[in-house]
Amino acid sequence: MRALIGEEFTRDNVRLAAQGLANIMINENAVEPGFVIGYDRRFLSDKAAKWFSEVLAANGITVSFIDKFVPTPIVMFKAREMNTHYSACITASHNPADYNGIKVFIKGGRDADEVITAKIEQQVTTLQQSDIKSVDFEEAVANGSVHIINPMNEFVDAVIDFIDIDAIKAANLRVLIDPMFGVAKNALQTVLINGRCDVDVINDGQNPAFGGLMPSPSAATLYRLKHLVAHEGYDIGIGTDGDADRLGIIDEKGNFIHPNEVLLLLYYYLLEYKGWKGSVVRNIATTHLLDKVAADHDEKCFEVPVGFKHISSQMEADDSLIGGESSGGLTIRGHIKGKDGVFASSLLVEMISVTGKKLSELLDEIYSKYGYAYTAEGDCTFKPAQREELYNKIYVEKALPDFKYEVEKVSYADGLKVYFKNGGWALLRFSGTEPLLRIFVEWEDKDTAESMVEDLKTFLAL
Repeated sequence: MRALIGEEFTRDNVRLAAQGLANIMINENAVEPGFVIGYDRRFLSDKAAKWFSEVLAANGITVSFIDKFVPTPIVMFKAREMNTHYSACITASHNPADYNGIKVFIKGGRDADEVITAKIEQQVTTLQQSDIKSVDFEEAVANGSVHIINPMNEFVDAVIDFIDIDAIKAANLRVLIDPMFGVAKNALQTVLINGRCDVDVINDGQNPAFGGLMPSPSAATLYRLKHLVAHEGYDIGIGTDGDADRLGIIDEKGNFIHPNEVLLLLYYYLLEYKGWKGSVVRNIATTHLLDKVAADHDEKCFEVPVGFKHISSQMEADDSLIGGESSGGLTIRGHIKGKDGVFASSLLVEMISVTGKKLSELLDEIYSKYGYAYTAEGDCTFKPAQREELYNKIYVEKALPDFKYEVEKVSYADGLKVYFKNGGWALLRFSGTEPLLRIFVEWEDKDTAESMVEDLKTFLAL
């Protein structure tokens, strides 16, 4: 659930969602061993977490309540550790500041799939406010139906145990963190200080408006981080989104490292330098260079629809080494089954520590082996009345522009994706969380990629 605060994200709707999920847990005999819930720094997140907990507690479900804003990955981590059937985090992730939402996780701390979300939606449509059971939060704490917990130390220790902390200690790196007024600072800073890094932080503190920017780490929103890394001599700049499950990276020269490149760097590092084995899972909007890296190491690359639940499911099916997406989310085999910006950032710091190479040098090494590819993106807003027109043109009429390049195949599995014979591709798909049509093009040069994005906008009259 992601919606505008005061319109669809309201106390009534949060409580309805909680009652619907409580009904499912009771019907499935999934009440034990309880429920984990956390929240981020957004407006109403803390209150909504309590509203949700009050309903679950009144339905006989014991709630483990993380009584401090935390990264979403910590909620997933704790849910995995407790082996709960369901858990949740109150967050709208990287959405604008006037949004909030509820992320539901299933057994193992994984993102809920469409089957579960459809069940919740079906429950909610049959409920009235009078059907909701609720108990005062403080009363629930007093009677033991809500337990206050803080799994921060457990999570941080797990990350430190996973990475090569001794190599990081020996590297004496300078790191600048931009949590974008989100929740990453405490966990990420603690990991890096344990690695004896010299760590500084910008854009910290409570700011429900996120400083007037989208809490999404991109080349545009991390402009201050880019400037400071280049001019103050940091080895790496790390930006994380509002709930710290995604990241944006700045190299030592102040260049933004696209999430596609972050995924490339880590997969290549794990295969080439650490000698690990395993396939890679990417969504349809993520670079095909991963296919080349995988093939060069006799591994497979799997393409799945957008949504990390698809990535984690495929990773589990093939015991994949790494999975990720072009929006900045990724995870590694052995860690949680969801995206984690804190963990991924820590692994990147390990990478430059172990290799002794700068981020720009490692990227050059990859491109010299596998060729270069640039991903251009365009987000197009539209009026509600235009959606049906756009949908019909793309999915019903299946209209295509007159491309200058030979098409190999076209897929409508998740949006419209055109695969070209030279290895390039273009994708059109509606956002699942905002009123946007997203356009992606990957090509062997920047100018062609960006030009094709504009041609697609013109074709769709956007």
